[in-house]
This record gives sequence, structure tokens and C-alpha cells, in this order.
Amino acid sequence: MTEWWEVILATTAGEFSDLPDLEQATRIVVRLGMAGLLGGLLGWEREHRGKAAGVRTHMLVSMGAALFVLVAEQEGIAPADNSRVLQGIIAGVGFLGAGTILKSDGAHQIRGLTTAAGIWLTAAIGVAAGLGREATALLSTLLALLVLAAEPLAQRLLHGRSAPAEDDAPAAGERRAAAGARSPSSAPNHGSETGSTGGGPPPAS
Repeated sequence: MTEWWEVILATTAGEFSDLPDLEQATRIVVRLGMAGLLGGLLGWEREHRGKAAGVRTHMLVSMGAALFVLVAEQEGIAPADNSRVLQGIIAGVGFLGAGTILKSDGAHQIRGLTTAAGIWLTAAIGVAAGLGREATALLSTLLALLVLAAEPLAQRLLHGRSAPAEDDAPAAGERRAAAGARSPSSAPNHGSETGSTGGGPPPAS
């Protein structure tokens, strides 16, 4: 009769049989590591600009997207069915990116669009890395960093000054509030007052 501990050991070993050899384990580590590294680069750029979604958020999004497609590949899912996995990733990350978008009252007062688009692109980079397309993922990351770095530079060249990016610009309501704070609502009319030091007109004799 088989001992109970032998059953437990055999079952536990079977649960870890999805990595049958060192080659497969290395492939998983490289793909997930590449996804996390490239996502972290985009996250560092956003965190450097003071955005809420930083290094950890982008790394987790990229690694999560890579893991979804990795598991599907390990299970031998057909390419047609794998497209459903990609659709789920795109939709799920879209909801996550929507959390970084802020909209104030009035028109043209939306902030965070660039960060949301960056999270969406990070998921796509993770998918590329998870499918074994590390070179494509690396090239996409470099192009994304180039776009994020070139936009402020182009603004300075066009306008001759440092212009904020689209999701860095203050909302119109904030600009109006700042303008109202700088201009006093009621200025005292010192010309009609008589000071205590004799600044008024002399009495008639």
C-alpha cells in the first residue's frame, strides 16, 4: 500500500511539472525578465515626470501580459484561440489605463492620456516578450522612449520655451483659479482716504 506522504510528494512534483527541463525554465525566466525590464524603463520615464503610474506599475503590467500569453502557449492553445487571450489583455489594460485619466469640469480639461497610452503600450510590449519576440519588444520600447523624450524637445523648438506635455498641462479650471488668486478681487482706494499722518486736504480757513 502506498504511503500517504508518497502520494503528497508525487502530487506536488506533478504540480511543478510545467517546467520539465532547464531549457524551458530558462526560456520562461528570460521572457518574463525581459518584459519586466522593458516595462520598468517606461515606468521610470513616467515616474521621473511625477506621474502616478511608475516603475512598479509598468513592470507588473508588462509581466502580467507576458504571463498570460506564456501560459496559453504552454497549454498548447491554438493561435485562433490565443487571440481571445490578447483581446482580454487589451480590454483589461484599457480599464487600468482609464484609472490614470483625470477629467475636470468643462471642455478640454483631460489629463493623464499619455500615461494611459504608455500603460497600454507596456502591455503590448509584455505580450511581444511573452511570445518570444524579445527583439520586437526591445525596439518598441526604444521607440516609445524616443517619442516621450522628443515631444517636450519639439515643443521647446517650436515655441521657444519649455511647454508642458499634453497630460502635464494644468486644466483650464486650474489656470482660471490661479489667475483669480493672483488678481485681488477688491483693491482699496487709498486716494479717497485720509491717513492718520495728515495725508488729507488741509481744512478750509
